[in-house]
Amino acid sequence: MRCLMPLAPCFISLITAAPTLEKRASPTVSLDYATIVGSSLLGIDSFKGIPYAQPPVGSLRLKPPQPITSNLGTIQATGTPRACPQFLTSTNTSAIPNDVITEVLDTGFLQALTDTGEDCLTVNLQRPSSASAGSKLPVVFWMFGGAFEFGSTQTYDASELITTSVTQGKDIIYVSVNYRLGGFGFLPGAEILKDGSANLGHLDQRLGLKWVADNIAKFGGDPSKVTIWGESAGSISVFNQMSLYNGNNTYKGQPLFRAAVMDSGSVVPADPVDYPKGQSIYDTVVAHAGCGAASDTLACLRTVDYETYLQATTSVPCFTDYQSVALSYLPRPDGVALTQSAEILAQNGQYAKVPFIIGDQEDEGTLFSLVQSNISTTEQLVDYLKTIYFADATIEQVQDLVATYPDDPSAGSPFNTGLLNNIYPQYKRIAAILGDLTFTLTRRVFLNIASSVNPSIPTWSYLASYGYGTPILGTFHASDILTTYGITPDFASATIQSFYLSFFNTMDPNDGTVGLPTWPKWSQGNQLMNFQAVSNTLLADTFRNDSYAFIAAAKSSLHI
Repeated sequence: MRCLMPLAPCFISLITAAPTLEKRASPTVSLDYATIVGSSLLGIDSFKGIPYAQPPVGSLRLKPPQPITSNLGTIQATGTPRACPQFLTSTNTSAIPNDVITEVLDTGFLQALTDTGEDCLTVNLQRPSSASAGSKLPVVFWMFGGAFEFGSTQTYDASELITTSVTQGKDIIYVSVNYRLGGFGFLPGAEILKDGSANLGHLDQRLGLKWVADNIAKFGGDPSKVTIWGESAGSISVFNQMSLYNGNNTYKGQPLFRAAVMDSGSVVPADPVDYPKGQSIYDTVVAHAGCGAASDTLACLRTVDYETYLQATTSVPCFTDYQSVALSYLPRPDGVALTQSAEILAQNGQYAKVPFIIGDQEDEGTLFSLVQSNISTTEQLVDYLKTIYFADATIEQVQDLVATYPDDPSAGSPFNTGLLNNIYPQYKRIAAILGDLTFTLTRRVFLNIASSVNPSIPTWSYLASYGYGTPILGTFHASDILTTYGITPDFASATIQSFYLSFFNTMDPNDGTVGLPTWPKWSQGNQLMNFQAVSNTLLADTFRNDSYAFIAAAKSSLHI
């Protein structure tokens, strides 16, 4: 089966291709380590593929990112930036098409054709052409999604969002960061833990934020006005950047960011890097890389050629496999950067105390529930969740969780569609469960914790329903990229962009927003802004409360 989740980024790359008219002189910015030459088009300056770290190759493979220490001369930041290695399909299957697809994707020729490789630690930066050093504009720092296994800055262009910001008098500067993925950025195992090389993708993001602190003023940005923003894995990354080093987000005595936006993702309860599931992933990669007999398996992984290592990292299940969002590669507690599981850090208040927006698509789980068609009974569903997801939970706990979701298609996702869209007997039920566990009800758990441990910090939350009526998928996971980036120029897009731009500028989505209803803080009655296709309403954040109560009480047993 081909990977389904790149659909939204594919739309973005097709639709946001920049026009080729009205070019002006190339904007140039001199940094301490390089001169950056960008491009200018229709009022937007773009600088793409600016290195922020040394290439993580050779002895630096599977090592924390290292700052740039030499002068790089002049960098033509005008092309397509290289993407980090992608994990789009798995060889851990008996399905011949999957194997063939993966073999093709892993060839050196195709990697070169798509400009994918290990030397990928760059940022893209876009700004209004009117900006210059001294403008002190608010900065948006984007972390893309993709299940921690695929994605890059290649597919995101913020030109429309920036143009809208200028039109509304809420100018912003946009920075997006490439970070290592899959077995290059989130390889688990005791060997990784001992080496101090866990959660490398998050360390890449953190070094990218430090690059912003050091350099953004020369592009016209204000390093004291940074909002971190992400979707899916990028949204989970936002919370993890808030909780990295027990919430210490300072650099040179100043905060790296002042606010946060989380679109579909927050706390992900997870077992430590060296627990059995993570160790099994490491051991499988080692075996497929031909390093099983080495006295130092991690050193061996650093010496094998790129294609060999890439293919070894794809020998474990991909998120498009039967395991779905029980990911092979994801952030796990390492005792240093992520000191504990995310829900514990949240409960302890060990995260940066900044205002935030957090929300979900109504049907988060549909895209992740298309391949479990062999599950047709409650008993099979319980076994699936217990075996694939929650080794720490008892069978009784999993049964109790499933019991909070009626075995009735009219109660499942896509929600509010009656008996329609149930493509196999348990599809809508599984979609509801996976969506709630990974995104929607976990969001409510985090909001309740945040309101308790940091009651003075303002938060806002939403549920997006503008995709109601989309067959099979509903308002599906990642469909928000189309609205937030202005790819679908409709009411929902205009609404969300206006709220977000106000938040980026003032840390309050209502401050400067004109002609829209007031978005109340979540603590003021636990209400969500319900973004719909042609209107917005307030919605009580009380739906599926029995399921929420179970998840909130049992979260320590629901580690993946």
